[in-house]
Amino acid sequence: MNVGDALLDLARAGGRTSLFVVGTGKNAGKTVAMRAIATAAVRRGMTAGLTSAGRDGEMFDAVDAVAKPRLFLDAGTIVATARGLLSARLEYELLEETGWQTAAGPVVFARVRKPAFYELAGPPKASELRRCVQRLHEFGCEQVIVDGAIDRVAALAGGDDAVVISVGADAGTTIDEAATSARALVERLCLPEYDPSQPHEKIEGALTSADARALVSGERRQVVVRDPTRIVMGGKEFLRLAERVQLRCEQPLHVVAVTVASIGRERDFEPGAFREAVARETGLPVFDVYAGAVSEPNPRACPELGEGKNS
Repeated sequence: MNVGDALLDLARAGGRTSLFVVGTGKNAGKTVAMRAIATAAVRRGMTAGLTSAGRDGEMFDAVDAVAKPRLFLDAGTIVATARGLLSARLEYELLEETGWQTAAGPVVFARVRKPAFYELAGPPKASELRRCVQRLHEFGCEQVIVDGAIDRVAALAGGDDAVVISVGADAGTTIDEAATSARALVERLCLPEYDPSQPHEKIEGALTSADARALVSGERRQVVVRDPTRIVMGGKEFLRLAERVQLRCEQPLHVVAVTVASIGRERDFEPGAFREAVARETGLPVFDVYAGAVSEPNPRACPELGEGKNS
């Protein structure tokens, strides 16, 4: 199967034209998923727009110098990236320079004239990234794709984007542990919308670990945050809270699928077993972009696709 096409179809369901790819951590396969979706969009004759909440597409990791997947972009693609990452060898049309500053210079919008490898570094602030997505649409992009970065999920707030979660073998020491890590992120971003007719308590601002401990009681009222990005805990800590507290939100996100990368820096997993485990834990369709395979679970876990686990 063509995973890029399948992910693009899921992302665009409901009329959504922007997609964030968010990973459980580094080496989760976000770049490969992003590239597959962008290629599928271009193959359909669409103008794709790409940017990143962090840095994406570099040849080597800035921390440990390990080789990383590159981001090869087709002609006509529009990027929002730091001016300093557009080398002289690239052929592009500069569309606009912004006042959004990165470590590699101001963010600019550019149209790819000749297919080549590109590096992306978009605006660092959530509000700027939201405006960046809007500006890409204004430049004529029919599908916008953002490398969301797990530590910058605040950029998801206030949008109507589709979300794809990427999980790699480095997310846990075993398949089960990595699948649980994926489940924690999926359930956190898949909080159902609250029912205003039922007892509830709204949390202003972020929901922290300290807040969570104070909320745990025998009373089954809804604990409501503005949107899932306001929950600032993850992993097993979040799962324990979700088992004891009826977490809800005012503005749900739209998580549509998970991708897996079975080869990590620390360990490798058997691809089919890893994909099946993540599908079983998350209740979402899980795609292996490398192998071109999918696991379709039943029932689904995300409220956007069916019943929620913590409903």
